[in-house]
Amino acid sequence: MDILIYILFIVALLLLIFNFLIYSALNKVFRYKEFGKSKVNISVVIAAKNEADNIVVLIDSLKNQIFDKDKYEVIIVDDNSNDNTFEIAKQACSLTNNFKVIKAENKIFEGKRGALDIGIKNSQNPYILITDADCIPNSEWINSFANGFENDSDFLFGVAPFKSSNSIVNLIARFENLRASIIVFAFSKLGLPYSASARSFGFSKEAFDKINGYENTTSSLSGDDDLLLQQAIKHGLKISKVTNQEAFVFSKTKETYLEYANQKSRHTSTSIYYSKRSQMILLIWHILNITSIFSVFLIPINILFVFPFFIKLVIDIFVLNNFQGNFGYKLNPILFIALQIHYEINLIYFFFKGLQFTDRWE
Repeated sequence: MDILIYILFIVALLLLIFNFLIYSALNKVFRYKEFGKSKVNISVVIAAKNEADNIVVLIDSLKNQIFDKDKYEVIIVDDNSNDNTFEIAKQACSLTNNFKVIKAENKIFEGKRGALDIGIKNSQNPYILITDADCIPNSEWINSFANGFENDSDFLFGVAPFKSSNSIVNLIARFENLRASIIVFAFSKLGLPYSASARSFGFSKEAFDKINGYENTTSSLSGDDDLLLQQAIKHGLKISKVTNQEAFVFSKTKETYLEYANQKSRHTSTSIYYSKRSQMILLIWHILNITSIFSVFLIPINILFVFPFFIKLVIDIFVLNNFQGNFGYKLNPILFIALQIHYEINLIYFFFKGLQFTDRWE
């Protein structure tokens, strides 16, 4: 009994230390920064597959960027769509000189990375920005990344929140995106970058060539963003973050829980390709959280077992509520307790489901 109490005391102490570091890191990440008018030239590359319902909205948002039209181009690569994505995109771009639509022919790599690779090879500018075809970037997206590149960043990733809708799946997805984003941005500030969202991702062509492009990212069909970032980490490249709210990139969540679970499982399975150091720190972090949650079941044995659970919930509510606005969310803090418990348990489910998941580019 004494040993168990001692272990839970250590868990609670480590959880406090971890969260203090996370809180301090996020305070530094979201300090106000002024953005000037960048002179960097950028190519935006989008891979699109069966996105007839979404592509026009994306194109409109890219046309409305607060950035000199002669300093950026947009390349949409239709990856063998079964609908009329190509025709719709061509029509939407027909009157815009800096937009072009091409087809993904003779791909070297499978899946989305093969289409992106073709787009990058057809690009004219020294910096590349990537988003998904169903996304809506805010008006300062390109300019904010351009400012980051002017500060000599090799790779950049930004904030990519989900749009709000009235469904349980949407609520779960938004919370889990918030929770994951907090860890990703905080750990990156602490010198441990390990993940990024392809919905808001950029790099210099020089850095891309230095890591041999997508050549070493073919271990998994999904996770091209994370695997590319892992190569950047291995090569010691400078990885930075874009946090300007006018650079947020919004997208919709999946409509059913099964679709969402499959998507998350594919993404989570990529963690087996993280560096050993990142894997170990993330493992310790999640063990601390899960142990704290399940300590509540030991309360009948000794009331002291309530403390790890209580400390975790108080800290979670404090950190999540303080920073959710920085990630584009406004969730009811009363829901955080149930959502956080669900999140930690889901991570285990998604990981093991992802190990057996058959990838496909959707």
